[in-house]
Amino acid sequence: MPYFDTASSAPLHPVARQALLAALDEGWADPSRLHREGRRARMLLDAARETAAEAVGCRPDELAFTTSGTRALHTGIAGALAGRRRLGRHLVVSAVEHSAVLHAAEAHEADGGTVTRVAVDRTGRVAEGGYAEALVEGTALACLQSANHEVGTEQPVAEVAEACAAAGVPLLVDAAQSLGRAAVPGGWSLLAGSAHKWGGPGGVGLLAVRKGVRFAAPRPADERESGRAPGFENIPAIVAAAASLRAVRTEAAAEDVRLRALVDRIRARVPELVPDTEVVGDPVRRLPQLVTFSCLYADGEALLHALDLAGFSVSSGSSCTSSTLTPSHVLKAMGVLSEGNVRVSLPAGTEAEEVDRFLSVLPEAVRSVRAQLGAGGRETGTAAETSENGGGAAGEAGNGAGLTVDALGKRCPLPVIELSKVISDVPVGGVVTVLADDEAALLDIPAWCGMRDHEYLGARGTAYRIRRRH
Repeated sequence: MPYFDTASSAPLHPVARQALLAALDEGWADPSRLHREGRRARMLLDAARETAAEAVGCRPDELAFTTSGTRALHTGIAGALAGRRRLGRHLVVSAVEHSAVLHAAEAHEADGGTVTRVAVDRTGRVAEGGYAEALVEGTALACLQSANHEVGTEQPVAEVAEACAAAGVPLLVDAAQSLGRAAVPGGWSLLAGSAHKWGGPGGVGLLAVRKGVRFAAPRPADERESGRAPGFENIPAIVAAAASLRAVRTEAAAEDVRLRALVDRIRARVPELVPDTEVVGDPVRRLPQLVTFSCLYADGEALLHALDLAGFSVSSGSSCTSSTLTPSHVLKAMGVLSEGNVRVSLPAGTEAEEVDRFLSVLPEAVRSVRAQLGAGGRETGTAAETSENGGGAAGEAGNGAGLTVDALGKRCPLPVIELSKVISDVPVGGVVTVLADDEAALLDIPAWCGMRDHEYLGARGTAYRIRRRH
Protein backbone atom coordinates (compact mmCIF):
# COMPACT_ATOMS: atom_id res chain seq x y z
CA MET A 1 0.00 0.00 0.00
CA PRO A 2 1.75 3.20 -1.15
CA TYR A 3 2.35 5.69 1.64
CA PHE A 4 2.08 9.22 0.23
CA ASP A 5 2.15 11.24 3.45
CA THR A 6 5.80 11.96 4.21
CA ALA A 7 5.01 15.62 4.95
CA SER A 8 3.37 14.33 8.13
CA SER A 9 6.00 11.75 8.95
CA ALA A 10 8.52 9.90 6.80
CA PRO A 11 9.15 6.15 7.13
CA LEU A 12 12.18 5.28 9.23
CA HIS A 13 15.25 5.43 7.01
CA PRO A 14 17.32 2.20 6.87
CA VAL A 15 20.36 4.10 8.14
CA ALA A 16 18.32 5.38 11.08
CA ARG A 17 17.24 1.85 11.94
CA GLN A 18 20.81 0.55 11.85
CA ALA A 19 22.13 3.45 13.93
CA LEU A 20 19.30 3.13 16.44
CA LEU A 21 19.90 -0.57 17.02
CA ALA A 22 23.64 -0.08 17.37
CA ALA A 23 23.25 2.83 19.79
CA LEU A 24 20.87 0.90 22.02
CA ASP A 25 23.79 -1.19 23.18
CA GLU A 26 26.24 1.69 23.59
CA GLY A 27 24.23 4.81 24.38
CA TRP A 28 22.13 3.88 27.41
CA ALA A 29 24.32 5.43 30.13
CA ASP A 30 24.21 8.97 31.51
CA PRO A 31 26.48 11.09 29.27
CA SER A 32 27.18 13.50 32.12
CA ARG A 33 29.00 10.84 34.15
CA LEU A 34 32.74 10.25 34.10
CA HIS A 35 32.78 6.46 34.14
CA ARG A 36 33.49 4.39 31.05
CA GLU A 37 29.86 3.86 30.12
CA GLY A 38 29.11 7.55 30.56
CA ARG A 39 32.08 8.58 28.44
CA ARG A 40 30.97 6.18 25.71
CA ALA A 41 27.47 7.69 25.73
CA ARG A 42 28.95 11.20 25.65
CA MET A 43 31.05 10.32 22.60
CA LEU A 44 27.94 9.12 20.76
CA LEU A 45 26.03 12.25 21.70
CA ASP A 46 28.87 14.57 20.69
CA ALA A 47 29.34 12.78 17.37
CA ALA A 48 25.61 13.05 16.63
CA ARG A 49 25.68 16.75 17.48
CA GLU A 50 28.61 17.34 15.12
CA THR A 51 26.86 15.46 12.31
CA ALA A 52 23.61 17.36 12.75
CA ALA A 53 25.40 20.71 13.08
CA GLU A 54 27.23 20.14 9.82
CA ALA A 55 23.93 19.46 8.05
CA VAL A 56 22.27 22.49 9.62
CA GLY A 57 25.21 24.79 8.99
CA CYS A 58 26.06 25.82 12.54
CA ARG A 59 28.61 25.10 15.25
CA PRO A 60 28.04 22.00 17.38
CA ASP A 61 27.82 24.10 20.54
CA GLU A 62 25.01 26.12 18.93
CA LEU A 63 22.78 23.05 18.51
CA ALA A 64 20.61 21.34 21.12
CA PHE A 65 18.45 18.24 20.77
CA THR A 66 14.86 18.50 21.98
CA THR A 67 12.02 16.04 22.42
CA SER A 68 10.22 17.15 19.22
CA GLY A 69 10.12 19.76 16.51
CA THR A 70 7.20 21.42 18.27
CA ARG A 71 9.23 21.66 21.47
CA ALA A 72 12.13 23.14 19.51
CA LEU A 73 9.85 25.84 18.07
CA HIS A 74 8.21 26.64 21.39
CA THR A 75 11.57 26.78 23.17
CA GLY A 76 13.18 28.86 20.44
CA ILE A 77 10.36 31.41 20.33
CA ALA A 78 9.96 31.67 24.10
CA GLY A 79 13.71 31.84 24.68
CA ALA A 80 14.31 34.55 22.09
CA LEU A 81 11.36 36.63 23.28
CA ALA A 82 12.50 36.34 26.89
CA GLY A 83 16.08 37.20 26.00
CA ARG A 84 15.05 40.33 24.13
CA ARG A 85 12.17 41.38 26.37
CA ARG A 86 13.81 44.70 27.28
CA LEU A 87 14.10 45.61 23.60
CA GLY A 88 10.42 45.02 22.88
CA ARG A 89 7.60 42.49 22.85
CA HIS A 90 6.59 42.48 19.20
CA LEU A 91 6.60 39.18 17.27
CA VAL A 92 6.34 38.76 13.49
CA VAL A 93 5.13 35.52 11.87
CA SER A 94 3.66 34.57 8.52
CA ALA A 95 -0.01 33.66 8.27
CA VAL A 96 0.87 30.14 7.06
CA GLU A 97 3.31 29.06 9.77
CA HIS A 98 2.95 25.66 11.40
CA SER A 99 0.33 25.63 14.14
CA ALA A 100 3.12 25.26 16.73
CA VAL A 101 4.37 28.74 15.81
CA LEU A 102 0.89 30.25 15.65
CA HIS A 103 -0.02 28.77 19.04
CA ALA A 104 3.14 30.28 20.49
CA ALA A 105 2.14 33.61 18.98
CA GLU A 106 -1.30 33.36 20.58
CA ALA A 107 0.29 32.62 23.94
CA HIS A 108 2.55 35.65 23.49
CA GLU A 109 -0.46 37.86 22.82
CA ALA A 110 -2.27 36.47 25.85
CA ASP A 111 0.77 37.44 27.91
CA GLY A 112 0.60 41.03 26.75
CA GLY A 113 2.80 40.92 23.66
CA THR A 114 1.88 42.00 20.15
CA VAL A 115 1.96 39.97 16.94
CA THR A 116 1.96 40.82 13.23
CA ARG A 117 0.86 38.01 10.91
CA VAL A 118 2.28 38.70 7.46
CA ALA A 119 -0.10 37.83 4.62
CA VAL A 120 0.72 35.52 1.70
CA ASP A 121 -0.36 35.45 -1.94
CA ARG A 122 -2.47 32.74 -3.55
CA THR A 123 0.58 30.48 -3.88
CA GLY A 124 1.23 30.66 -0.15
CA ARG A 125 4.38 32.76 -0.45
CA VAL A 126 5.07 35.86 1.64
CA ALA A 127 6.36 39.06 0.13
CA GLU A 128 9.71 40.10 1.50
CA GLY A 129 8.35 43.62 1.79
CA GLY A 130 5.65 42.41 4.13
CA TYR A 131 8.25 41.37 6.67
CA ALA A 132 10.24 44.56 6.23
CA GLU A 133 7.12 46.61 7.01
CA ALA A 134 6.28 44.46 10.03
CA LEU A 135 9.70 44.87 11.65
CA VAL A 136 8.65 47.92 13.62
CA GLU A 137 10.51 49.36 16.59
CA GLY A 138 10.27 46.98 19.53
CA THR A 139 10.24 43.83 17.41
CA ALA A 140 11.89 41.06 19.40
CA LEU A 141 11.69 38.17 16.92
CA ALA A 142 10.55 37.18 13.45
CA CYS A 143 9.60 33.63 12.42
CA LEU A 144 9.39 32.14 8.94
CA GLN A 145 9.14 28.56 7.72
CA SER A 146 11.56 27.49 5.01
CA ALA A 147 8.78 25.72 3.09
CA ASN A 148 5.10 25.27 3.79
CA HIS A 149 3.98 21.97 5.28
CA GLU A 150 0.60 21.88 3.47
CA VAL A 151 1.25 23.17 -0.04
CA GLY A 152 5.04 22.92 -0.35
CA THR A 153 5.67 26.56 -1.30
CA GLU A 154 9.20 27.67 -0.49
CA GLN A 155 9.57 30.96 1.35
CA PRO A 156 12.09 33.75 0.59
CA VAL A 157 14.21 33.01 3.65
CA ALA A 158 17.36 34.73 2.40
CA GLU A 159 15.54 37.94 1.53
CA VAL A 160 13.62 38.03 4.82
CA ALA A 161 16.83 37.27 6.73
CA GLU A 162 18.46 40.27 5.04
CA ALA A 163 15.57 42.50 6.09
CA CYS A 164 15.76 41.18 9.64
CA ALA A 165 19.50 41.77 9.79
CA ALA A 166 19.04 45.35 8.63
CA ALA A 167 16.47 45.89 11.39
CA GLY A 168 18.59 44.13 14.03
CA VAL A 169 15.92 41.47 14.60
CA PRO A 170 16.74 37.75 14.91
CA LEU A 171 14.99 35.38 12.51
CA LEU A 172 13.81 31.94 13.59
CA VAL A 173 13.41 29.52 10.66
CA ASP A 174 11.17 26.47 10.93
CA ALA A 175 13.06 24.09 8.64
CA ALA A 176 11.08 20.97 9.50
CA GLN A 177 9.91 20.29 5.94
CA SER A 178 13.10 21.15 4.08
CA LEU A 179 16.05 20.30 6.32
CA GLY A 180 16.30 16.75 5.03
CA ARG A 181 16.41 17.98 1.45
CA ALA A 182 18.75 20.96 1.34
CA ALA A 183 20.62 23.48 3.42
CA VAL A 184 18.58 26.44 4.62
CA PRO A 185 19.82 29.78 3.22
CA GLY A 186 22.08 31.60 5.64
CA GLY A 187 21.23 34.64 7.68
CA TRP A 188 18.98 32.96 10.23
CA SER A 189 19.52 33.36 13.96
CA LEU A 190 17.57 30.37 15.24
CA LEU A 191 16.51 27.20 13.41
CA ALA A 192 14.25 24.29 14.33
CA GLY A 193 13.84 20.84 12.80
CA SER A 194 12.08 17.54 13.45
CA ALA A 195 13.67 14.15 12.85
CA HIS A 196 10.53 12.23 11.88
CA LYS A 197 10.11 14.55 8.89
CA TRP A 198 13.35 13.30 7.28
CA GLY A 199 13.20 9.62 8.20
CA GLY A 200 14.59 9.73 11.72
CA PRO A 201 12.76 8.41 14.77
CA GLY A 202 9.94 10.38 16.32
CA GLY A 203 10.59 12.22 19.56
CA VAL A 204 13.74 14.04 18.40
CA GLY A 205 13.87 17.68 17.40
CA LEU A 206 16.73 20.09 17.09
CA LEU A 207 17.14 23.75 17.93
CA ALA A 208 20.08 25.82 16.76
CA VAL A 209 20.75 29.21 18.33
CA ARG A 210 23.56 31.29 16.86
CA LYS A 211 26.19 32.69 19.18
CA GLY A 212 25.37 36.27 20.05
CA VAL A 213 21.58 35.83 19.96
CA ARG A 214 20.04 36.97 23.22
CA PHE A 215 18.35 33.88 24.59
CA ALA A 216 16.91 33.05 28.01
CA ALA A 217 15.78 29.51 28.84
CA PRO A 218 11.98 29.71 29.23
CA ARG A 219 11.86 27.19 32.09
CA PRO A 220 13.88 26.25 35.20
CA ALA A 221 17.54 25.84 34.32
CA ASP A 222 18.85 22.38 33.44
CA GLU A 223 22.46 21.44 32.90
CA ARG A 224 21.61 19.32 29.83
CA GLU A 225 21.55 20.62 26.26
CA SER A 226 22.74 24.09 27.29
CA GLY A 227 19.64 24.48 29.42
CA ARG A 228 17.41 24.43 26.34
CA ALA A 229 16.05 20.89 26.54
CA PRO A 230 15.77 19.61 30.11
CA GLY A 231 15.73 15.92 30.86
CA PHE A 232 17.74 12.83 30.04
CA GLU A 233 18.80 12.68 26.39
CA ASN A 234 17.46 9.82 24.28
CA ILE A 235 20.88 9.07 22.84
CA PRO A 236 19.95 6.11 20.60
CA ALA A 237 17.18 8.16 18.96
CA ILE A 238 19.45 11.20 18.64
CA VAL A 239 22.18 9.11 17.01
CA ALA A 240 19.64 7.66 14.58
CA ALA A 241 18.26 11.12 13.80
CA ALA A 242 21.69 12.54 12.99
CA ALA A 243 22.73 9.53 10.91
CA SER A 244 19.54 9.61 8.86
CA LEU A 245 19.81 13.37 8.32
CA ARG A 246 23.24 12.93 6.80
CA ALA A 247 22.02 9.98 4.71
CA VAL A 248 18.95 11.68 3.25
CA ARG A 249 20.92 14.84 2.50
CA THR A 250 23.44 12.73 0.55
CA GLU A 251 20.64 11.10 -1.45
CA ALA A 252 18.53 14.23 -1.91
CA ALA A 253 20.11 15.76 -5.01
CA ALA A 254 19.37 12.82 -7.28
CA GLU A 255 16.14 11.73 -5.59
CA ASP A 256 14.59 15.19 -5.65
CA VAL A 257 14.99 15.46 -9.42
CA ARG A 258 13.07 12.21 -9.84
CA LEU A 259 10.36 13.11 -7.33
CA ARG A 260 9.88 16.56 -8.85
CA ALA A 261 9.14 14.96 -12.21
CA LEU A 262 6.54 12.67 -10.61
CA VAL A 263 4.91 15.58 -8.80
CA ASP A 264 4.87 17.59 -12.03
CA ARG A 265 2.94 14.71 -13.56
CA ILE A 266 0.39 14.79 -10.75
CA ARG A 267 0.04 18.57 -11.01
CA ALA A 268 -0.60 18.34 -14.75
CA ARG A 269 -2.86 15.28 -14.82
CA VAL A 270 -5.18 15.85 -11.85
CA PRO A 271 -7.07 18.81 -13.42
CA GLU A 272 -7.39 16.82 -16.65
CA LEU A 273 -8.72 13.70 -14.92
CA VAL A 274 -10.94 15.29 -12.27
CA PRO A 275 -13.23 18.17 -13.28
CA ASP A 276 -13.56 21.18 -10.98
CA THR A 277 -10.20 20.65 -9.27
CA GLU A 278 -7.70 23.31 -8.23
CA VAL A 279 -4.00 22.55 -7.73
CA VAL A 280 -2.62 24.95 -5.13
CA GLY A 281 0.83 26.15 -4.07
CA ASP A 282 3.68 27.64 -6.09
CA PRO A 283 4.23 25.49 -9.21
CA VAL A 284 7.98 26.22 -9.35
CA ARG A 285 9.31 27.43 -5.99
CA ARG A 286 8.22 24.41 -4.04
CA LEU A 287 9.35 21.24 -2.33
CA PRO A 288 10.01 18.53 -4.93
CA GLN A 289 7.95 15.77 -3.32
CA LEU A 290 4.72 17.56 -2.33
CA VAL A 291 1.56 18.56 -4.19
CA THR A 292 -1.84 19.67 -2.90
CA PHE A 293 -5.12 19.95 -4.76
CA SER A 294 -8.74 20.64 -3.82
CA CYS A 295 -11.88 19.20 -5.40
CA LEU A 296 -15.17 21.04 -5.60
CA TYR A 297 -18.26 19.21 -4.28
CA ALA A 298 -16.18 16.71 -2.27
CA ASP A 299 -15.82 16.10 1.45
CA GLY A 300 -12.14 15.93 2.39
CA GLU A 301 -12.49 13.28 5.07
CA ALA A 302 -14.64 11.05 2.87
CA LEU A 303 -12.15 11.45 0.02
CA LEU A 304 -9.25 10.37 2.24
CA HIS A 305 -11.22 7.28 3.26
CA ALA A 306 -12.00 6.46 -0.38
CA LEU A 307 -8.34 6.74 -1.34
CA ASP A 308 -7.34 4.67 1.67
CA LEU A 309 -9.70 1.91 0.55
CA ALA A 310 -8.11 2.16 -2.90
CA GLY A 311 -4.71 1.54 -1.31
CA PHE A 312 -3.22 5.04 -0.94
CA SER A 313 -2.34 6.85 2.28
CA VAL A 314 -2.61 10.61 1.80
CA SER A 315 -3.54 13.53 4.01
CA SER A 316 -5.61 16.70 3.83
CA GLY A 317 -5.74 20.29 4.99
CA SER A 318 -9.46 20.37 4.27
CA SER A 319 -11.96 21.85 6.65
CA CYS A 320 -14.21 18.86 6.16
CA THR A 321 -13.01 16.73 9.04
CA SER A 322 -15.01 15.79 12.07
CA SER A 323 -12.11 16.71 14.34
CA THR A 324 -11.91 20.41 13.43
CA LEU A 325 -14.82 21.56 11.25
CA THR A 326 -12.71 24.65 10.46
CA PRO A 327 -10.77 25.46 7.30
CA SER A 328 -7.04 24.89 7.13
CA HIS A 329 -5.42 28.13 8.24
CA VAL A 330 -2.95 27.78 5.37
CA LEU A 331 -5.62 27.47 2.66
CA LYS A 332 -7.61 30.24 4.35
CA ALA A 333 -4.64 32.59 4.32
CA MET A 334 -4.05 31.80 0.64
CA GLY A 335 -7.69 32.41 -0.23
CA VAL A 336 -8.03 29.16 -2.18
CA LEU A 337 -10.57 26.38 -2.23
CA SER A 338 -10.55 24.33 0.97
CA GLU A 339 -13.12 21.62 0.31
CA GLY A 340 -12.04 18.19 -0.90
CA ASN A 341 -8.39 18.93 -0.20
CA VAL A 342 -5.76 16.22 -0.77
CA ARG A 343 -2.07 16.49 0.05
CA VAL A 344 0.28 14.03 -1.64
CA SER A 345 3.87 13.87 -0.37
CA LEU A 346 5.98 11.17 -1.97
CA PRO A 347 8.61 9.16 -0.10
CA ALA A 348 12.03 8.44 -1.49
CA GLY A 349 11.95 5.50 -3.87
CA THR A 350 8.43 6.15 -5.17
CA GLU A 351 8.05 4.54 -8.59
CA ALA A 352 6.32 6.08 -11.59
CA GLU A 353 3.97 3.09 -11.70
CA GLU A 354 2.69 3.94 -8.21
CA VAL A 355 1.93 7.51 -9.24
CA ASP A 356 0.17 6.29 -12.38
CA ARG A 357 -1.95 3.93 -10.30
CA PHE A 358 -2.86 6.76 -7.95
CA LEU A 359 -3.95 8.85 -10.92
CA SER A 360 -6.02 5.94 -12.20
CA VAL A 361 -8.00 5.49 -8.97
CA LEU A 362 -8.41 9.17 -8.07
CA PRO A 363 -11.24 10.02 -10.54
CA GLU A 364 -13.46 7.21 -9.28
CA ALA A 365 -12.72 8.09 -5.66
CA VAL A 366 -13.79 11.70 -6.25
CA ARG A 367 -16.83 10.65 -8.29
CA SER A 368 -18.05 8.31 -5.56
CA VAL A 369 -17.68 10.94 -2.85
CA ARG A 370 -19.47 13.53 -4.94
CA ALA A 371 -22.27 11.07 -5.65
CA GLN A 372 -22.68 10.33 -1.94
CA LEU A 373 -23.15 14.06 -1.34
CA GLY A 374 -25.68 14.42 -4.14
CA ALA A 375 -23.39 16.48 -6.34
CA GLY A 376 -23.93 14.47 -9.52
CA GLY A 377 -26.41 16.93 -11.01
CA ARG A 378 -24.58 20.15 -10.24
CA GLU A 379 -25.49 23.18 -12.34
CA THR A 380 -28.35 21.24 -13.96
CA GLY A 381 -30.44 20.61 -10.85
CA THR A 382 -33.80 21.89 -9.67
CA ALA A 383 -34.72 24.95 -7.66
CA ALA A 384 -33.39 25.81 -4.22
CA GLU A 385 -34.81 24.26 -1.11
CA THR A 386 -36.18 27.68 -0.15
CA SER A 387 -36.46 30.88 -2.18
CA GLU A 388 -37.81 34.34 -1.82
CA ASN A 389 -40.50 33.68 -4.42
CA GLY A 390 -41.41 30.22 -3.23
CA GLY A 391 -39.04 28.40 -5.55
CA GLY A 392 -38.44 28.39 -9.25
CA ALA A 393 -36.86 31.07 -11.42
CA ALA A 394 -35.14 34.08 -9.90
CA GLY A 395 -36.30 37.64 -10.35
CA GLU A 396 -34.29 40.27 -12.14
CA ALA A 397 -30.90 40.96 -10.65
CA GLY A 398 -31.50 44.70 -10.59
CA ASN A 399 -34.55 44.60 -8.26
CA GLY A 400 -32.78 42.46 -5.65
CA ALA A 401 -35.09 39.45 -6.08
CA GLY A 402 -33.65 36.02 -6.68
CA LEU A 403 -33.22 32.55 -5.33
CA THR A 404 -32.12 32.07 -1.75
CA VAL A 405 -30.45 28.81 -0.78
CA ASP A 406 -30.81 28.03 2.91
CA ALA A 407 -27.69 26.05 3.84
CA LEU A 408 -27.53 27.18 7.45
CA GLY A 409 -26.23 24.41 9.69
CA LYS A 410 -24.72 22.50 6.77
CA ARG A 411 -21.00 21.82 6.59
CA CYS A 412 -18.82 22.10 3.52
CA PRO A 413 -19.13 21.19 0.76
CA LEU A 414 -22.94 21.14 1.02
CA PRO A 415 -23.47 24.92 0.67
CA VAL A 416 -21.52 24.94 -2.59
CA ILE A 417 -23.31 21.83 -3.82
CA GLU A 418 -26.68 23.48 -3.18
CA LEU A 419 -25.49 26.60 -4.99
CA SER A 420 -24.34 24.59 -7.99
CA LYS A 421 -27.76 22.91 -8.26
CA VAL A 422 -29.70 26.17 -8.56
CA ILE A 423 -27.43 28.48 -10.51
CA SER A 424 -29.08 27.44 -13.77
CA ASP A 425 -32.50 28.36 -12.36
CA VAL A 426 -31.70 32.07 -12.53
CA PRO A 427 -31.33 34.00 -15.78
CA VAL A 428 -27.93 35.26 -16.84
CA GLY A 429 -27.33 38.32 -14.68
CA GLY A 430 -29.59 36.98 -11.95
CA VAL A 431 -28.53 36.64 -8.34
CA VAL A 432 -28.45 33.72 -5.94
CA THR A 433 -28.10 34.27 -2.21
CA VAL A 434 -26.63 31.45 -0.17
CA LEU A 435 -27.23 31.43 3.58
CA ALA A 436 -24.33 29.53 5.14
CA ASP A 437 -22.78 29.64 8.60
CA ASP A 438 -19.97 27.16 7.95
CA GLU A 439 -16.65 28.98 8.23
CA ALA A 440 -15.38 27.28 5.08
CA ALA A 441 -18.01 29.12 3.02
CA LEU A 442 -15.81 32.22 3.27
CA LEU A 443 -13.30 30.40 1.07
CA ASP A 444 -15.32 27.93 -0.91
CA ILE A 445 -18.08 30.13 -2.32
CA PRO A 446 -15.68 32.75 -3.78
CA ALA A 447 -13.46 29.92 -5.03
CA TRP A 448 -16.47 28.23 -6.69
CA CYS A 449 -17.34 31.49 -8.43
CA GLY A 450 -13.81 31.81 -9.76
CA MET A 451 -13.67 28.22 -10.97
CA ARG A 452 -17.15 28.31 -12.58
CA ASP A 453 -16.80 31.87 -13.95
CA HIS A 454 -19.65 33.45 -11.99
CA GLU A 455 -19.45 36.80 -10.18
CA TYR A 456 -19.04 36.81 -6.43
CA LEU A 457 -20.80 39.89 -5.08
CA GLY A 458 -19.64 39.55 -1.50
CA ALA A 459 -21.11 38.54 1.82
CA ARG A 460 -23.00 40.21 4.61
CA GLY A 461 -22.99 38.09 7.72
CA THR A 462 -24.07 34.60 6.67
CA ALA A 463 -25.56 35.75 3.33
CA TYR A 464 -23.38 35.23 0.24
CA ARG A 465 -24.49 36.76 -3.09
CA ILE A 466 -23.52 35.35 -6.49
CA ARG A 467 -24.43 36.70 -9.93
CA ARG A 468 -24.79 34.24 -12.82
CA ARG A 469 -22.57 35.16 -15.76
CA HIS A 470 -23.39 32.50 -18.35
